[in-house]
Amino acid sequence: MTAQRTLRAAGLVVLLAVVAVFPLVFTNPTATLFAIDTLIFVIVASAWNMFSGFSGYLSLGHAVFYGTGAYFMAVAANDWHMNGSAAFELLPLAGLVAALIAVPVGLIALRVRRHTFVVITIAFFFIAQLAASNLSVTGGSSGLILPSPPFASATFNNPFYYLAAVLAVLTVALAWLVRRSRYGLQLRAIRDDEDRAAGLGVRTMPVKLSALVLSAFITGMAGALWVYFIGTAYPMFVFDPLFDLAVVLMAFFGGLGTIAGPVLGALVLEPAQQWLTLQTTGYESEILFGALFLVIILFLPRGVLPTAAEYLTKGRAVLARRRERPPGQSPSELAESRGGSSRS
Repeated sequence: MTAQRTLRAAGLVVLLAVVAVFPLVFTNPTATLFAIDTLIFVIVASAWNMFSGFSGYLSLGHAVFYGTGAYFMAVAANDWHMNGSAAFELLPLAGLVAALIAVPVGLIALRVRRHTFVVITIAFFFIAQLAASNLSVTGGSSGLILPSPPFASATFNNPFYYLAAVLAVLTVALAWLVRRSRYGLQLRAIRDDEDRAAGLGVRTMPVKLSALVLSAFITGMAGALWVYFIGTAYPMFVFDPLFDLAVVLMAFFGGLGTIAGPVLGALVLEPAQQWLTLQTTGYESEILFGALFLVIILFLPRGVLPTAAEYLTKGRAVLARRRERPPGQSPSELAESRGGSSRS
């Protein structure tokens, strides 16, 4: 166990070092663009998993919180004339607005059980998309243009990259703390058997609602950072139904309810999707990702990391049995000798 912890700690240090030096080694703007998008999906997938993966309530409406944070940033940056590093100060406010939106959404949607909850979150998503397309404050279908940050063109992406990296690290650390806490235990109890959890004294509604609000807060900050980076806010991109599907796919790919699973899913799938988009025309990349989602659900329902851990445990058990067996003795003979010794 100590060796495993040491190996994990070493791997984490290496990963953090790679993240720290990435924009210094890969100075191509396309590479850092891919990296920023990937880190943003690490943030959102981990935040989504903090609610849906821990509680079992699968949300297909997190784009509501992502888009809320994005539009708050767009409106506030223009109206308050905030630009450059000063605009980054709006990120917590964008998260707070998204969290406030999550309160009425949660009070309505979390009154039902899981399958109906999925449908209600989809309905909220389309309501938000229609509202953004028709309200004057969002610019309607014409969208909003944000002030361009006065960063040097050669290193324009770097401030966004490092801020996204910090948010990603903090989000993953928070998810780890939540999972190991009594609060996280309550969420997992709700996931396993909500009625039994309530019978054991878990206040299921406040626990679920607070998890949704926390997830929305982080997702709103990620949306604000993303829209400030791209510089425009249009309803069809800010409230994108494929966004929710991508986040869910990332969590399922790596391992739903784990800490490292959504991170792995984002690190693998988002760069792959970006690369496929550049290599193909039309909707081939979306079709391929839809097929990948079906493959994962059918053949890896627990995700890559839990499945790999299961096979690793089985392999270790087989090796342990082989070490216990004397040379030349068959497995059946070993079982008979164990049975004889236990009877004696």
